Amino acid sequence: MKHVRHFTPSLFLSLVHVCLVQANYAPYFFDNGARSTNGNMALLSLSEDTPVGTHVYTLNGTDPEGDPVTYDLTYEAGSRRYFSVDKNLGNVTLIEELDREKEDEIEVIVSISDGLSTVSEKVRILVMDANDESPEFINTPYIVDVPENTPSSSSIFKIEAVDKDTGSGGSITYFLQNIHANKFTIDRHSGVLRIKTGVTLDYEKSRTHFVVVVAKDGGGKLRGDNKVFSATTTVTINVEDVQDTPPMFIGTPYYGYVYEDTLAGSEVLTVVALDGDRGKPNSIHYCIVNGDEGSFEIGNTTGAISVIKSPNQLKKEVYELKVQASEISQEGDISEHTFAMVTIRVVDLNNHPPTFYGENGPQNRFELTMYEHPPEGEILRGLKITVNDSDQGANAKFNLRLVGPGGIFRVVPQTVLNEAQVTIIVENSAAIDYENFKVLTFKLLAIEVNTPEKFSSTADIVIRLLDTNDNVPKFSSDYYIARIPENSPGGSNVVAVTATDPDSGLWGEIKYSIYGTGADLFLIHPSTGIIYTQPWAILDAEVSSKYNFYVKAEDTDGKYSLAEVFITVLDVNDHSPEFNENIQEKTMIIGSPVKIEAIDQDAEEPNNIVDYSIMQADPANVFDIDQSTGEIKLKSYIRSLDIIHNITKNKDCIWSLVVQAKDRGSPSFSTTAVLKIDITEETLHKGPMAAFLMQTKDNPMKALGVLAGVMGIMVLITIMISTAMFWRNKRSNKIMPVRRIIKKRQMPPSRTVRMEWLKFKRPSNVAEKFVIEEDVKSLHNENSNNNIQVVPVPPTAPLPPPPPALAPRSDAPAWRVPTVSASLTPKHILKPPKKKGHSSAHNALVSELKMRFEKRNAAFGELHI
Repeated sequence: MKHVRHFTPSLFLSLVHVCLVQANYAPYFFDNGARSTNGNMALLSLSEDTPVGTHVYTLNGTDPEGDPVTYDLTYEAGSRRYFSVDKNLGNVTLIEELDREKEDEIEVIVSISDGLSTVSEKVRILVMDANDESPEFINTPYIVDVPENTPSSSSIFKIEAVDKDTGSGGSITYFLQNIHANKFTIDRHSGVLRIKTGVTLDYEKSRTHFVVVVAKDGGGKLRGDNKVFSATTTVTINVEDVQDTPPMFIGTPYYGYVYEDTLAGSEVLTVVALDGDRGKPNSIHYCIVNGDEGSFEIGNTTGAISVIKSPNQLKKEVYELKVQASEISQEGDISEHTFAMVTIRVVDLNNHPPTFYGENGPQNRFELTMYEHPPEGEILRGLKITVNDSDQGANAKFNLRLVGPGGIFRVVPQTVLNEAQVTIIVENSAAIDYENFKVLTFKLLAIEVNTPEKFSSTADIVIRLLDTNDNVPKFSSDYYIARIPENSPGGSNVVAVTATDPDSGLWGEIKYSIYGTGADLFLIHPSTGIIYTQPWAILDAEVSSKYNFYVKAEDTDGKYSLAEVFITVLDVNDHSPEFNENIQEKTMIIGSPVKIEAIDQDAEEPNNIVDYSIMQADPANVFDIDQSTGEIKLKSYIRSLDIIHNITKNKDCIWSLVVQAKDRGSPSFSTTAVLKIDITEETLHKGPMAAFLMQTKDNPMKALGVLAGVMGIMVLITIMISTAMFWRNKRSNKIMPVRRIIKKRQMPPSRTVRMEWLKFKRPSNVAEKFVIEEDVKSLHNENSNNNIQVVPVPPTAPLPPPPPALAPRSDAPAWRVPTVSASLTPKHILKPPKKKGHSSAHNALVSELKMRFEKRNAAFGELHI
């Protein structure tokens, strides 16, 4: 009892637990109504074209206790799995492609579970049709045999096609491709093939017909689009022959020939006839109806026609035979027949080729001699040619043609029947050229036209040409260029010209001659064409280096051509450089160079290029000379007379140099001269001007300013005088006599004439170094300006001279300062010193300006007087 009480509480708890467990309720699916997409998949239908992966349904249920539920899909053994499900959400997805034609219902076991209880249900899912199938023809291929006499509109075959789809997608209609091009029609619903109304079949025209039949379904939805599918097949219709066509001859028209050597009984030709019903042809029987005149016979089964008489017994040249071909049925009856005309000609045998004849009988070579270039269209009358073929009819017809250089001659006639006279006519006169062909050879060919033998014959035509003077001498070049040294002796060969004349004999002989203004010094050999200098001719490139003239080539008939000859006389180094004096004296101001010049009379470089050098000097090592210009200057370290006095005890400072001028020719020539140089420093007269210049010798800009002031005063005075003269003349109404101002063109100095601007000696008075030439009657146009007009005296003031700092280069001509009354013309040309000698140049310039100023004042005085 005590024990029982001990277990009473635990037993109670167990009973309570069992009661609670037994009180758990199973989950369940929600019922799904029509077109519902959630529940237990009952009443679900899917189109077979639903894409794989589509969410097609949602399983939905609940648990009475509110516990979470899970879902599952299972299939019977051996069934294909079409769906998968999300166990928690119940989403059902299509995982296998549907095909209604293979399986139109799918059984699936759906289940729902709350963890303790599972509820399963079997549902059926209907697969709905989509138009995914094409029609298919059954019992193919379709081959139909139809007799050619089957009436029109007759049914000849039934075509059947099936479509596995349902509804409109499974309905089929039929039609034919190229309905207008064939002889058949089809019922669109039943597929019955018929012959078109009014159309008959003809075995002889077409034995087989190919008809393309199209089967098309009624269309339907597929993946959202309306699709229509079709299929095609070809029906072969063989037309069966029926005896309804008469026989016909083949190979017509028929021609046969009996030749002169044909034997009696020989076969002439065979005619062939066939039953028009080619499928089941009957045999053919031949016979001659008329026209044979007992001379020919025909094989009844073969159709071979033979001559039964010899050819010399045949009375006619042409026989027209009427031949009949008849069908013999299997019963031996003649059912149909036809006729053909056979022409048999009795002809001569072609056993004679064409033959050429001359004046004395058969001949196969004809020769003729004639001058070249006969007139076009001329007949070669020296050729007497006849051609003949002894056969008759077509055997005597042949063509003539010339075989050889084309386009020169043509033959007439070109087609001959039996016999003809052959004429050869000139067609291209220019091609008949003696210089190209001495002999022209042709083959005259005669060949039959329409005979199988093509008999032919040939004759040689040989034409020997005689030359005429039809060519002009022609030089090998239009011009000839030659060169000859100037020291060539008289009679030297210069150049050989060549001309050719292809004519023969005297017409081909050429005579040369020359003429023209440049031909005086030259001769030409009349037969060889060698041009040479006159025996007395002396060529001098310094006098004339170019000659040109014409050379003529002339044949004995007066035909000629010309060419031009250009001759260049080559310069030879045959002149030595020459100084104007063998002994020269020059005065050198320290800092300014002196220049020597030698002229080489040669015409071309390098023969006339002169190089200068100092051969000997006493004392030595004092002077330098410019090799190209001939300028001589002191060494750079000699800047005053004091340095010179230290070098030598000769106080006069007059030194002698032996200078050489040498050209660059080959061989080279040279000349020497003695040059005496008086070296001095520039000094001026004592006075205010000299003192000023001495003070400013180290400041040339100061001296330049003073000079500019002096020139300005001169210009002002000139303007005042001119103004006074103008007003005086205006008041007196008189024209005062004026000096004529003559324009004189400044002539450029010649290369061979040398002028010294200043000539230095040793006068006691330094001012005497300048010699001034005065020409009161004329004024030079120093700027070569031809537009200067005559003006009344006094003229306008002259332009100021250029400043010393801007003195011209050593190669420029000497400058001049024009004045009112005269111009200062230096006696000798001395190129201005280089910049290095500014001081001495300034002194000389000031001295010259002073002298010109005094001279101008004197000239003004004379004019006023």
